[in-house]
Amino acid sequence: QLQLVESGGGLVHSGGSLRLSCAASGFTLSNYTIGWFRQAPGKEREVISCISSSGDIITHTNSVKGGFTTSRDNAKSMVFLQMNSLKPEDTAVYYCAASQRRCNRDDMDYWGRGTLVTVSS
Repeated sequence: QLQLVESGGGLVHSGGSLRLSCAASGFTLSNYTIGWFRQAPGKEREVISCISSSGDIITHTNSVKGGFTTSRDNAKSMVFLQMNSLKPEDTAVYYCAASQRRCNRDDMDYWGRGTLVTVSS
């Protein structure tokens, strides 16, 4: 069964850190670009980072640059999002998604169900 499963979300104080994991099964992760997305209450889902299939190209949206780091371990079929210096505005449901096309919301082939991150002030 083809799956992406996020984990690592939770409640953290402002300035704290969390590490999200995305576990893939049922397909060959190394063939896919992975995107991390988030959706805050009342807002559209937005892409925050993309990592190429080999991991050599990584991009982050401006709002998380300097605070978030994306990595992957294809041998373990895992992708990670390290989030440091979290702010209340980072509160959202975080999703990982896989694509063999472009890394944007409309071109992802598979989605996880998401993990909730809540940052208290």
